[in-house]
Amino acid sequence: MNQLLLSIDVGGTLCRIEGPTLATILTSASPLGPADARCIIRQQLYTRASIDAALIAEVCHALQLPVSAFPTPFEPSPPQLLPEADAALRSMSRHAAIVTLSNVSCLEVDTDRLRALLYQWVVDYFPSCRTGYAKPDPAAFHFVATACRSSPTNMVHIGDDWDCDVIGARTAGVTVIWVSNGRPVPEPERLNDGGVLVAADLTAASRHLTELATRRRS
Repeated sequence: MNQLLLSIDVGGTLCRIEGPTLATILTSASPLGPADARCIIRQQLYTRASIDAALIAEVCHALQLPVSAFPTPFEPSPPQLLPEADAALRSMSRHAAIVTLSNVSCLEVDTDRLRALLYQWVVDYFPSCRTGYAKPDPAAFHFVATACRSSPTNMVHIGDDWDCDVIGARTAGVTVIWVSNGRPVPEPERLNDGGVLVAADLTAASRHLTELATRRRS
């Protein structure tokens, strides 16, 4: 693929989730620190294509929780497209092939709904429960590049999570646009390598993407 490949995070970047997520429920219940709990959830839960009683027991043990703390059945809230997403995607689709790249459990993934919301602009969907890798694992980004017959150097990622999106993308050799939503940059020194750009929102991120694509063509 010679065209620029753009991967975009879903929750918090393209969509909002109104209700509590599985990660929020389990992290709040766990005695572990939030960062440690979320790391376990990413590695042991988000990467699995199916969830059974044995996996639930394994995850709860790692989180130091009783099995009863795992919400079953779990009814996820449907993703709602952010107001600026449609126009931003329309603009970015002129310059790149767009895919989603998200950390999500198989209990929460709703690719059919995403496809209904995004089909005009997005060509494929890569939730972690499909790829087997969760950001910030660089393998998540490499999986997408390979599946799209592209390369990390031909890829740009947009996301709002500093650790998962920024550190993960840069470790994978992917240029990244961090959607700050008004937050300060956690590690300003990472802006020095030229591979990290900061955007206040998705609209600003789309302008960065346009500029990157224009420079590539010149």
